[in-house]
Amino acid sequence: MAKRDMPLRWDRKMQQRLARGEAAALGELYDRYASLVHGLAHRVLGEERAADHLTRDVFAHVWEHPDAYDPRQGPMRTWIATLTHRFAVQRLRATETAALARGGPGTAEELETRVRHASVAARADYIVQSMPAPLRAALELAYFQRRDYRQTAADLGVTEDEARRRLRLGLQLLSTARDAGTAAPEAPGAPPGYGGAA
Repeated sequence: MAKRDMPLRWDRKMQQRLARGEAAALGELYDRYASLVHGLAHRVLGEERAADHLTRDVFAHVWEHPDAYDPRQGPMRTWIATLTHRFAVQRLRATETAALARGGPGTAEELETRVRHASVAARADYIVQSMPAPLRAALELAYFQRRDYRQTAADLGVTEDEARRRLRLGLQLLSTARDAGTAAPEAPGAPPGYGGAA
């Protein structure tokens, strides 16, 4: 069996265990993905308590609808991140719309801009967390520690060409976060970037 198929095998078994109602499976899934879910939720919603509630909601949804996951569409991690993103954006929109209705500051256009920015930031965080370690390390050196490609190459112990390649690939991946934020809105009920039903 190909090494690449191993995570999907785990995902399929996890889905089957959840469908049988194994509480231990939900615990394992929570242990594996709770920090991802909470981090993405916090990035969109901007507050700890709201992220805590959303984390519970996401895992409750997974528990109640394990058959909504389609392994052919990608890994379970992506499905869970997509659910988190969708639920967080819905919650943010509902919260901000209610604030506008009560006479809070801003306009509907400003609300959509805030939602779009939060969505892009959460997607970028997920992309960075999910990218291969060599790409992530190059981006972290270049952008968080302000290293140029030559310094990045020296710090990583790779050639300058390799450092440039890693930075270029990392930036190409990150550009998909921005592109997704400017795309047309998803159909209701369709998670962004995931073809399966939720």
